[in-house]
Amino acid sequence: MKLIDEILAHAGEFQAIRRDIHAHPELRYEEHRTAELVATQLAGLGLDPHRGLGGTGVVASIRQGSSGRSIGLRADMDALPMEEHNGFAHRSRNSGKMHACGHDGHTAMLLAAARYLARHRRFDGTVHLIFQPAEEGGAGARRMIQEGLFQKFPCDAVFGLHNWPGLAVGQLGVRPGAQLASSNEFEIRIQGKGAHAAMPHLGVDPVMVAVGIAQMLQTIISRNRKPIEAAVLSITQIHAGSATNVIPDEATMQGTVRTFSVEAIDLIEGRMREVVEHVALAHGAAASLAFHRNYPPLLNHRREAEFCASVMEEIVGPAGVLRDIEPTMGAEDFAFMLQERPGAYVFLGNGDGAHRAAGHGLGPCSLHNPSYDFNDALIPLGATYWVRLVERWLAPAPAP
Repeated sequence: MKLIDEILAHAGEFQAIRRDIHAHPELRYEEHRTAELVATQLAGLGLDPHRGLGGTGVVASIRQGSSGRSIGLRADMDALPMEEHNGFAHRSRNSGKMHACGHDGHTAMLLAAARYLARHRRFDGTVHLIFQPAEEGGAGARRMIQEGLFQKFPCDAVFGLHNWPGLAVGQLGVRPGAQLASSNEFEIRIQGKGAHAAMPHLGVDPVMVAVGIAQMLQTIISRNRKPIEAAVLSITQIHAGSATNVIPDEATMQGTVRTFSVEAIDLIEGRMREVVEHVALAHGAAASLAFHRNYPPLLNHRREAEFCASVMEEIVGPAGVLRDIEPTMGAEDFAFMLQERPGAYVFLGNGDGAHRAAGHGLGPCSLHNPSYDFNDALIPLGATYWVRLVERWLAPAPAP
């Protein structure tokens, strides 16, 4: 593994930063302490951090040479609203909040890369360091874009990464096209007519309407969707009634839809509306569907995905790079940035959990698990990857 010696020499310093962020997790759009820490670190490198973009976002630029070329590197900063089960020294000190997805590590890696890039500047162009808030359900990437991210900080291409439990440390995974799914939520409200449970003929039972809708919705996946195109429609909540001898007036259903294309979302949403309306009508009830499109599918651009893979091969060798990694039905709001600019998003192996300090929880070291912890061995690897990506993307033109 060809890591940058200077980054390795300071790995302990950035491990301390990472663990400090882990111990003080902040939820979406509340990342005030984290943003201040990031801005202070960047200012200490002689950079001029721009604060407040997207609420609590921080962006800083490093310029070198006369080239007009530019590149954006993005790290997310927010934590999750969950209780940590780990007991080690850097466990969360904020009840009900936890860095269970590794954004603390993503922030530390980009700060470590920023330090090296600011000191050595072996490139020709501009690097924009993007520290984004509210990835976890807050669409912080979209808000930053709406507030002028790419107008204020023009990027020819933008890149992101995420630690990935289950992949060995030193492995990178990427694929052209769909790497993560869209995230969509729905709520169905059914209006029936309440009655005594012993006299169902006097009412319209919304529970049975819900059962009929639930069954019919699954036919969208099995009969309307193209079989070779992955999609998930999961009903995760059904609420109705308060007594065993009462047919309730109404019922509600909620769930999620995941796809790898906008066309599939359009198909599923359209068919859901038809099913909800007509099944309810057949029972003499009324029903409505609220469908919320949260994050679009994350679609890597082919040229940039292949570029990322080639950079990582130089660091860990070809055997460490999975160029066609299996996509996941998880979602990620970096997708909004890839809708605006060319780029790619990669996975860095976080290992199997053996790295966790004594006192960790009994659960697996998987994302969004209360026993998760970021693997600090990734900090020099991720930082080296960022640096080499910049130096390759903004390589000075050869002398005539």
